[in-house]
Amino acid sequence: MNTSIFEQFFQDCVGNWQSDRTYHYLTHQEIERSQTTFEVQPLTSQQKAKVLADNAYHELDNLETLPGFNLGFYTISEKGDEVRQNLNLMFVPKSEHDLILEGDYLRDRAYEEARPIISHFSFDSNTRELLMTTNYTRVVSVDSITLTNPTLRIRRILNYEKPPTGEPLRNVLLAGFGVEQKVSG
Repeated sequence: MNTSIFEQFFQDCVGNWQSDRTYHYLTHQEIERSQTTFEVQPLTSQQKAKVLADNAYHELDNLETLPGFNLGFYTISEKGDEVRQNLNLMFVPKSEHDLILEGDYLRDRAYEEARPIISHFSFDSNTRELLMTTNYTRVVSVDSITLTNPTLRIRRILNYEKPPTGEPLRNVLLAGFGVEQKVSG
């Protein structure tokens, strides 16, 4: 697998970021703006092993080569609602075809549900878009990060009502859009 662009994407993500987002809640026709500060730091192999263990994922012998991060963030909405969270995450590439790398995205704590979770990711080397799809209990979250350059990311978040097994995603409950700028490395 040629993972050099994938590896560079994650190297560029390390640091501090400021995000301005707009969320469209389609279930009740509300629009909300928020600001988030992120701190992204690499995980050690020991921390990655814990993320694997938390998810009952099989042991891997190449932990030092897999991207993994501690993500701390603080969000404040225009209404004054605050969210603070810290989690560990990692990516396990499994296949590559037509410059698309795919694999598992593991977290020790999910955003929608406070539990370890294994999701799917795909990374497009042409557009430098990381697409993460998480099946929660009631929703399916499709989160996109496009790294336009080392200091600017464009974010898109779509939460769908979870369809019956085998059915396509159709009913969007939330659409979020953001511009994230690196404030220090």
